[in-house]
Amino acid sequence: QVKLVESGGGLVQPGGSLRLSCAASGIFFRIYDMGWYRQAPGKQRELVAITTSGGSTNYADSVKGRFTVSRDNAKSTVYLQMNSLKPEDTAAYYCNSVHKFNGREYWGQGTQVTVSS
Repeated sequence: QVKLVESGGGLVQPGGSLRLSCAASGIFFRIYDMGWYRQAPGKQRELVAITTSGGSTNYADSVKGRFTVSRDNAKSTVYLQMNSLKPEDTAAYYCNSVHKFNGREYWGQGTQVTVSS
């Protein structure tokens, strides 16, 4: 059974930091591209950051320079370090995995991030 379990969300003041984690099980982690998406109320889900199986990364323009995605293949875990958080970063954050070759996709259940004073 495949599971993606996010953790690390919470309430933080503007300018603060959070680190999200996504622990994967049931997949051969190192051949999956791993991504973070977010969805704010009333908005579509959007890509935040991705780290490919080859180790490259890509970011949404809105988070470049503030967020850093990384992965630990030995722990089957992907991280999202979020710094200089803004109220507009408030959303449910979801972990996503896509098989490098066959495109099979899995989603986590999401973790809420709220940026507010």
